[in-house]
Amino acid sequence: MTFIEAYQKQLIISAFVLLFLFIVRLILRFAINKIGHKTGINDARIRLIRRYSTVTLIMLAILIESFIFGTDFKDLAVIFSSIFAVIGIGLFAVWSILSNITSGIIMFFNFPYKVGDKIEIHDHDFPIRAIIEDIRAFQVHLRLENGNLVTYPNNLMLQKAVTLIQKDAIEDDMESI
Repeated sequence: MTFIEAYQKQLIISAFVLLFLFIVRLILRFAINKIGHKTGINDARIRLIRRYSTVTLIMLAILIESFIFGTDFKDLAVIFSSIFAVIGIGLFAVWSILSNITSGIIMFFNFPYKVGDKIEIHDHDFPIRAIIEDIRAFQVHLRLENGNLVTYPNNLMLQKAVTLIQKDAIEDDMESI
């Protein structure tokens, strides 16, 4: 008996699951592109969010496929708890990175400012008035009026009060040069 004969039912189910997840991926990519372009988000951030959604779907596919091929839930629980324990210890040391990535995802879907806007961050110790030059996965690049570049963490951007000073200020600055 060959592998294909022995696992014919599982292979057929797997094909349908993978096709379904592929269609979901296409729909997600379309929705992310539409949301991104509608709100004026640059292409680099759109690609980043698409990459996050693809990785999530791949992990989901691996989990579903393991159940299809007969892996017991208890076996998976032991494996995942061990993996998450190791990852949890490692990530505890770098929690700010995860916080910034999560904030970057939140900022993609719900952030009232875009690249080129002039903003003021109301920080008691270090207030900033600058133009948003780029929004990345971990930080926002802000160009100060004196020309200096400040990288501001995404998680702080969501924690501090921010005021919009001028929309599309980068275009106005370029015209005055």
